[in-house]
Amino acid sequence: MLYRANFDTEVKYLRKSFQTLEEASEELKNNRLFLKLLEVVLRTGNRMNVGTNRGDAKAFKLDTLLKLVDIKGTYGKTTLLHFVVQEIIRSEGADTNSINGNLENKMSSNIKEDDFRKQGLQVVAGLSRDLSNVRKTAGMDSDVLSSYVSKLEIGLEKEIAKIKAGERKALLLVKEVTEYFHGNAAKEEAHPFRIFMIVRDFLSILDHVCKEVGRMQDQTMAGSARSFRISATASLPVLSRYNVRQDGSSDDESLSP
Repeated sequence: MLYRANFDTEVKYLRKSFQTLEEASEELKNNRLFLKLLEVVLRTGNRMNVGTNRGDAKAFKLDTLLKLVDIKGTYGKTTLLHFVVQEIIRSEGADTNSINGNLENKMSSNIKEDDFRKQGLQVVAGLSRDLSNVRKTAGMDSDVLSSYVSKLEIGLEKEIAKIKAGERKALLLVKEVTEYFHGNAAKEEAHPFRIFMIVRDFLSILDHVCKEVGRMQDQTMAGSARSFRISATASLPVLSRYNVRQDGSSDDESLSP
């Protein structure tokens, strides 16, 4: 019961987690500012390593980003990451100024350099917001997700086994009740539930007849001039037309007049 109670919750959690993983992967591959930051880091690193075997690098692992703050500037107050951020700020501020110039008929020429830097800083500072799914994914545990999937898989296998067992039991009972009333159930294999359809249709007819009988009784109680009487000496033509079913007789024989 606990498995069933938690099934929907765990499925929703896994779906949301996997969706976050997909979106985080897309963010890393397609975020313009993040790719620009990587480009600045690579370019800066190549300039610093000119003349060495690392001075013409084409790429680097993202672990390098964590080491940028360990590379101190000349006076030890700033790091390589400060320099990279300032480079992007200048670039983004210039781009923002260019866009504003087009929108405002180039009226932004009076904006001071400090304003450019503030605008660029806002863009760079927004990277954390743009990569929100990356931050969420970083808090996930792949082993935990895998264990959830495995647990659901085992639970589903058990549930499916129970359902199949229930199916076998139900169909066996249907076969038994069909044989009880109709004899050989093999004739009903094409429509194993036909016996229930027959009874359903009969019940509809029975309901209709019961309503008619009820109306007839109402008319009699209301003092109808015509009454429905059966003489004590009258035969019962309906019942006398049918013979009592004998063991081993066919359906046609049991219903013959």
